[in-house]
Amino acid sequence: MAGTEDPGAPVRPLRAQLLKWVGNKQRFAHEIAAQLPALGDGTYFEPFLGSGAVLATLAPPRAVASDAFGPLVGIWQALAADPEALKGWYADRWQRCTEAPDRVTAYEEIKAAYNAAPNPADLLFLSRSCYGGVVRFRKADGHMSTPCGVHRPIPPAAFAARVDLWRERTAGAAFEHLDYRAALALAGAGDVVYCDPPYTHTQAILYGAQAFRLEELFAEVAAAKRRGARVALSIDGSKKSGDVLCDVPVPPGLFEREVLVNVGRSMLRRFQMPGQDLRGEGVVDRLLLTY
Repeated sequence: MAGTEDPGAPVRPLRAQLLKWVGNKQRFAHEIAAQLPALGDGTYFEPFLGSGAVLATLAPPRAVASDAFGPLVGIWQALAADPEALKGWYADRWQRCTEAPDRVTAYEEIKAAYNAAPNPADLLFLSRSCYGGVVRFRKADGHMSTPCGVHRPIPPAAFAARVDLWRERTAGAAFEHLDYRAALALAGAGDVVYCDPPYTHTQAILYGAQAFRLEELFAEVAAAKRRGARVALSIDGSKKSGDVLCDVPVPPGLFEREVLVNVGRSMLRRFQMPGQDLRGEGVVDRLLLTY
């Protein structure tokens, strides 16, 4: 498996999501993982963890997986330390919504509880039941604002099976609540880093994305490269099925090559244009590699 002690083994796709998250890489995480170098004795770092798709697909023996969003990290820490609690969080809220006379009202009550006191238990269920899996936050107050989805969230037994699978695939990871700069500062010679930051052209609604500065990330990537870490970075490529090229000023010489990854139709446009024709909303990402 790429990124482990056996670089000749194929990367195993992992189709079942644990979390739904805007911009998640689940469907093509195996394509990204296949581009990562063999880990050897190094450590894998993922400083923008999000849905953890690449981490779980790669299943590295040693990893530091982190995010600046505390409630999200709390979900991952529960997966590692107390998976039964994670199953219980989901089952309790799923039952409340299922048994309620009005599922939307029950969802809104859970969302209100989360917004009053952000916590991993509520966020877990909301991520799996919100409209289109687009977890969005208002800039004014940081509150989650996504309405209830039209789909039925998976039953607790199916979610519990995913918890067991994901715990196995992420067993080598330490989950940390860290700013990406602090996480990248830990990476050095022999380590492998995958960065999936908020995209400048499409993801301003992500938690904390309004304050994110891509040029600051490039500076941290350059520092990690000088220390001997090998860094892969997903970034805007094109949208509108190739009609719009995203102009992202990449510092010359920082990356050795790039790979284009077709990520399908825009998740955000599916949210913004329900029921409309999305054939012209194809998106291609750039995967930039320092090696």
